[in-house]
Amino acid sequence: MKLLTKEILSKVHPLYADKGGSDPLIVAKYFDPLTSYRFYMLEYGPDERIAFGYVTGMAYDEYGTVSLDEWERLKGVKGRMGLGIERDRQFPINEHRISDVTQGRVQ
Repeated sequence: MKLLTKEILSKVHPLYADKGGSDPLIVAKYFDPLTSYRFYMLEYGPDERIAFGYVTGMAYDEYGTVSLDEWERLKGVKGRMGLGIERDRQFPINEHRISDVTQGRVQ
């Protein structure tokens, strides 16, 4: 499965643009099928292949960056059964905000 589609790329803000303000719209949702990790993408830098977003399912929820190259390499890690980070295909682009996640309206 593609982590990024043309539609996502056409709607995501540039990395570090901070166009969403204090409660930005979520462009895409990613998850690890083996853990409770969730990543809600807000911005993306195609040259670096780095995404900025909101992370849940770890020790504490936080904003941060991830490398899509590292995500793609996860499938080859021993013990992961060939599973890597997946994109939630049913998650609507730019319909939910981070406050929907933090207030439990979106998982």
